[in-house]
Amino acid sequence: MAPPAADTDLAVRPVETVTKLPSKVESSSLLKGPLKSSGSLDQYEHFQATPVIGEEFPSLQLSDILSDDNKIRDLAILVSQRGVVFFRNQNLEIEDQKILGQKLGELTGKPETSKLHRHALSNSKRGIAVDENGKLDDEVSVISSEQNRTYYQDRFSFNSKRIASEGWHADITFERIPSDYAILKIHTLPTDGSGGDTLWASGYEAYDRLSPPWRAFADSLTATHHQPNFNRVAKQFGAELISDDRGAPENTGLDFQASHPVVRTNPVTGWRSLFGAAHQVEKGWIDGVTERESDIIKQYFLQLITENHDLQVRFKWGKNDLAIWDNRSVFHTATNDYEGKRQGNRVVSLGEKPYYDPASVSRREALSAAKTN
Repeated sequence: MAPPAADTDLAVRPVETVTKLPSKVESSSLLKGPLKSSGSLDQYEHFQATPVIGEEFPSLQLSDILSDDNKIRDLAILVSQRGVVFFRNQNLEIEDQKILGQKLGELTGKPETSKLHRHALSNSKRGIAVDENGKLDDEVSVISSEQNRTYYQDRFSFNSKRIASEGWHADITFERIPSDYAILKIHTLPTDGSGGDTLWASGYEAYDRLSPPWRAFADSLTATHHQPNFNRVAKQFGAELISDDRGAPENTGLDFQASHPVVRTNPVTGWRSLFGAAHQVEKGWIDGVTERESDIIKQYFLQLITENHDLQVRFKWGKNDLAIWDNRSVFHTATNDYEGKRQGNRVVSLGEKPYYDPASVSRREALSAAKTN
């Protein structure tokens, strides 16, 4: 005889998966408080892409400011505040892209043990060069439409029947030490049309859309992020995975699973962001609640991200355009509306262990307070 439905719903996740939020903030970030920009980038032409998220510098070459730590720190602060920053037709070489990726985190207080991420799957073992000289590099994640179509098939295929909102995610949140900043430069665009745009969504604004009771509830939660696809790909295609020290000593093993606060405090801004949501918890769960409750919470958080177009920004790539975003506070997804080849190099910096600070504020609260002061 089948058990009553109520009994089924009351089956909670195993106790060992529950991560209790500390009463005292424990952050590995070296910052003692939010950072303020010195205004060193104000001299360059730039504009807001939308009121909520996104900033664009249409003419600045990042190679011109790479040696200026003050400007790079201000850039990191701007990225953390605006979520994502765009640059057109960049001449930045891959080694300089790596230097920039590491500097953004180092100059804003990331732990000394956090380096550049070595992706378990999208690494040099796929044999895809990161420059015209055939260089292979584990610290560069090659974003390849051809590889995605091979490994994930219909999810990345043109005219897929899958729901596009499945793609919303923040990078590598399955790692115990996930990303702070990511830099993507697209060098190869589809020749069959103008597709392949990328969208970003503000986790700050998603959090601000919650009512006070829901905020208090979300603040109290942790979620287990899980990525089972890498092991499936390894088994199905014989792909070798990187299992040890993927940029930080904590990022080892092949479980690709980590528990983090659902609401994450960004140390650079001091603002709260919805973090435990979207694709990174699709195969994961909200800790300490029933499976049904977890599904309901995950569905609602995903709706906040996908169904509020005014907290999103859409970027149409040109050749050698570059985007920098803060994975602690934004989600992103690519549009698979093309048949040709699309490829680029992504450098992913590792940051601090995610934490929630009860003393932190929301983005709207911070901006409102700044106006009144």
